[in-house]
Amino acid sequence: MENAKTKKRPVLVTTAHRGVFFGYAPTDYTDAKTITLKNARNCIYWSSDIKGFMGLASVGPTAKCRVGPAVDITLRDVTSVSEVSPSAVKEWEAAPWSM
Repeated sequence: MENAKTKKRPVLVTTAHRGVFFGYAPTDYTDAKTITLKNARNCIYWSSDIKGFMGLASVGPTAKCRVGPAVDITLRDVTSVSEVSPSAVKEWEAAPWSM
């Protein structure tokens, strides 16, 4: 899915350093070991109801998760890039941070 406003694709990226990030990737990104994301958010913690990092791409974070603020970032040592569902994008943009 392409975000019309940013001309980027919403993706969930994991890294060899156990990082899990949501953000907008260029529509022509490759399978390189690095990827640049716009408005990226890091999921510091996700609850068991998410059912793993793939759940973050499918349903997005819940109120029990901890998601940091958005920044532009280049990630290295990429291990996976997953498409994010439209409903999950809304949850990521809400950036839940449970205490």
